[in-house]
Amino acid sequence: MNITIDSAGRLVVPKSIREEVGLRPDVPLEIRCRDGCVEIEPAARRVQRIKKGRVSVAVAVAPGEPLKNDRVRRIQGQLRGRRA
Repeated sequence: MNITIDSAGRLVVPKSIREEVGLRPDVPLEIRCRDGCVEIEPAARRVQRIKKGRVSVAVAVAPGEPLKNDRVRRIQGQLRGRRA
């Protein structure tokens, strides 16, 4: 998919991509250059751990859109892969 940057340096991220990664208006983004490529992704949410009974859970400091189950499972898989 080819897009262009306008004279003000703006680009339009196609709707299908925005929906796939959960980009919405006013969502903070992280942008970086890595190995000659520009990477843009939603900024990590700030969370704090709180005790709920005998377990600790992460709670968003700034409320946002809830994570969907498929995204949580994908993130869990990525984290488990790092520990291996």
